[in-house]
Amino acid sequence: MAEAFGFVDYGGPEKQEFLDRPVLEPGPGQLGIAVRAAGVNPVDWKVRRGLLGRDRELPAVMGQEAAGVVERVGPGVTGFTPGDEVFGIAAAGAFAAQTLLLARMSAPKPAEVGFDQAATLPVAAATADDAVRDVGVGAGQTLLILGVSGGVGSAAAQIARSRGIRVIGTASDANRGYVESLGAVQVRYGAGVAERIRAVAPDGVDGILDLVGGDDVRAAATTLADRSRLVATSDPAAAAELGGRFVTRSTTPETLAALAGLVAAGELDPQISARYPLARAAEALALVESGHARGKLVLEVA
Repeated sequence: MAEAFGFVDYGGPEKQEFLDRPVLEPGPGQLGIAVRAAGVNPVDWKVRRGLLGRDRELPAVMGQEAAGVVERVGPGVTGFTPGDEVFGIAAAGAFAAQTLLLARMSAPKPAEVGFDQAATLPVAAATADDAVRDVGVGAGQTLLILGVSGGVGSAAAQIARSRGIRVIGTASDANRGYVESLGAVQVRYGAGVAERIRAVAPDGVDGILDLVGGDDVRAAATTLADRSRLVATSDPAAAAELGGRFVTRSTTPETLAALAGLVAAGELDPQISARYPLARAAEALALVESGHARGKLVLEVA
């Protein structure tokens, strides 16, 4: 049996608990790994609450991104062998001592990249990379990131800056120093945000990456001339209403390898703000669910 953390029914944190499950055998296209680290993301609690559907077999193990060591290789999988250090999207939950990865959404972990760093890439950094590409701004242009201080926003700011894009990011005043450390200009979110954006970008912005939705994106959209350059990850209805669209995801081994290469080269810092043992998974999830987590939170598995 392998320890895991998941939920027994859809709902709030009271539905979470530790589970014992058999060691899983990888099926076609899968890798069986010993987990060393798992990333914690807002999507994890949204799945538990049933906000993304209620069709999972319960109990369900939580978590979507993991890094670890290959123990078994499923039928039809090439390019991976037992003992390889890898990271990718979990097919059977990441908050566990052992799980399965989808080989088509996994990549080798460079020796220079820690398991904790690698575990932040398959969801947050890969989403950031997709979103910056979707927005379509280039060197010398200005990208506004709404909610820049979270995991996706932190990665997106760094990826955009590496491509010569000027970045403005909304965040609380308490996070000003952190946002500036990402190479972005901080603007306080909330009422009056459009005026504060115009104060630092008098001609408006060339693209918006919306990670928060709601009133802020509706206000911020008034600073964007071409609404097709508004891409969202959290509020597709608001994006469509404003003439934008939801991010197009394309997690591939090549994308993951490129992101790991940026980390290895020191060009992308995953911005891990806290590490928790698996035994404290509920605490990590609670912080992410509160909306006040900075950067990325990681679970470390012995």
